[in-house]
Amino acid sequence: MEWWQAFLLGIVQGLTEFLPVSSSGHLMIFKELLGVDAEGFLDFTITVHFATVLATLVVFWGVIWKLLKGFFKFKYNDETDYICKILVSCIPVALVGFLFKDQVEALFSGSLKQVAGGLCITAALLWISDSAGKRFRVPVAKDQRNGISYWQAFVVGIAQAFAVVPGVSRSGSTIATGLLTGVKRESMAQFSFLMVLIPIIGEQGLDLLKVAVGSESFGGGVGSLPLVLGFVAAFFSGLFACKVMIALVKKAKLLWFALYCLLVASLIFFLA
Repeated sequence: MEWWQAFLLGIVQGLTEFLPVSSSGHLMIFKELLGVDAEGFLDFTITVHFATVLATLVVFWGVIWKLLKGFFKFKYNDETDYICKILVSCIPVALVGFLFKDQVEALFSGSLKQVAGGLCITAALLWISDSAGKRFRVPVAKDQRNGISYWQAFVVGIAQAFAVVPGVSRSGSTIATGLLTGVKRESMAQFSFLMVLIPIIGEQGLDLLKVAVGSESFGGGVGSLPLVLGFVAAFFSGLFACKVMIALVKKAKLLWFALYCLLVASLIFFLA
């Protein structure tokens, strides 16, 4: 991977992470467009995802700090409740990561038509939640603590686990699933972006630990400079885009994102 390819891919990751259009799918699309070798691409993907997670930490630092202060009071308050629900949402993706890691890695060497199929799934979820979903959403009590229940957090976590498939948007599937189960969009947008922190940080931490003990290498076929440049580009483009994109997701009709996903998928099916 050349340095300029890594830099452009980092920008793509930063700009698409906060929209319900699948950042991993767009990375694979631009990998093909830029002629990037497949070797080490999964390590690169994990690295730039980690960069946008750090951008999320910066943007949401006030919220996160408040949650941590409340949690370490060691009593069941609103902050403890919220963190526990985030932990519950991480259970499905943790199981997928531990039990099906090889299968997940194989997905990133798949064809662009596989990405197009994932984008079609994303489009369907967004369309159902934005239009047809209004007819059968599960009602939620107005006094629901933090706007989301434990069972809703777990169901949203299942959606996040399925989003390991390139083309299936993590934010799109989690927000759409949350809306269908009755969570309000304002509550779901923040929860969706915070729930990804633990899985990505955990994945990156495990990989670094394996490298430290010498059991695995990291970034083979990519190189240190492309990894660093990709990380920096993803972090700063993500930092720039995060607030704008989150506000857009909260207010804009998800149907427009569904149409975009269908358009990209159609181009892939037609041209690939």
